[in-house]
Amino acid sequence: MKLPRRQFLHLAAGASALPILPHIARAQAYPTRPIRIIVAAAAAGPTDIVARLLAQWLSERVGQQFFVENRAGGGNNIGTEAVVRAAPDGYTLLLSNIVNAVNASLYEKLNYDFIRDTTPVAGLVRTPLVLEVHPSVPASTVPELIAYAKANPRRLNMASGGNGSSGHVSGELFKMLTGIEMVHVPYRGVGIALTDLLGGQVQVMLDPIPSSIEHIRAGKLRPLAVTTSARWEGLPDIPTVAEYVPGFEASSWYGVSAPKNVPQEIIERLNKEINAALADPRMKARFADMSATPIPGSPFDYGKLVAAETEKWGRVVRTANIKAD
Repeated sequence: MKLPRRQFLHLAAGASALPILPHIARAQAYPTRPIRIIVAAAAAGPTDIVARLLAQWLSERVGQQFFVENRAGGGNNIGTEAVVRAAPDGYTLLLSNIVNAVNASLYEKLNYDFIRDTTPVAGLVRTPLVLEVHPSVPASTVPELIAYAKANPRRLNMASGGNGSSGHVSGELFKMLTGIEMVHVPYRGVGIALTDLLGGQVQVMLDPIPSSIEHIRAGKLRPLAVTTSARWEGLPDIPTVAEYVPGFEASSWYGVSAPKNVPQEIIERLNKEINAALADPRMKARFADMSATPIPGSPFDYGKLVAAETEKWGRVVRTANIKAD
């Protein structure tokens, strides 16, 4: 039986829409059960704190529980691989950070390729590091530090929270761009390194601001510059490294990633909710307390950041011949 043209076009239009309906329904229904955010680091650190702030906000906003699961070990790789191997259904997420970008070059053999095997969801926040020295160092500015280091090669010891940490790679970038020689002293964590910096056993450190700010305000450490491209409002009189060393920029950053092949509509839903969190005054205030600045944007924006940072720190790792612990 031949259908009238009007009826045929109506049915054809309905049929063409059918494949889309399950996707629409899935996006509208998601999430229907709790979602875990894996933190590939120990509890109470900055990555964990960011994850818990986000999880609490999303739980209240979405009406479904978001909970944090700490999977520390292997230099961030155990937790990351757990997300890579998880079902691509949007119920397992990773609180990703600069370590994921560094690890791509730091480890010769990984069981995954972070960019290939994950899907960017959204950026969260960026935190500056501060270039600081023990008060015994005869330098009050970046140029004075560079001049002293050139006049006394390898006399200064540069502490970090470990090989491949943000403080380490940032310090190596500083050395590369200035041509100075400092001895890198890796520690098992920022806290231990900071203790020795305060005691004068080491003289220089590039440290995330939250862990150093009280010591700076107490006059126990001397800040020379912040590492971001713009000055930090918490220390408005402290210049940026880039004001003296063109091309230098470094920061700790955090975002959310998912396994590859998570449906795009779920990624977009998560991105929308996360960007709403970053615009919330309460969340902005909490992040400000951590010296963190929101970096809202699309999944593409976050993927672009991860790719750029992976390439940038890969060059530093290879040039400085940095090896994993």
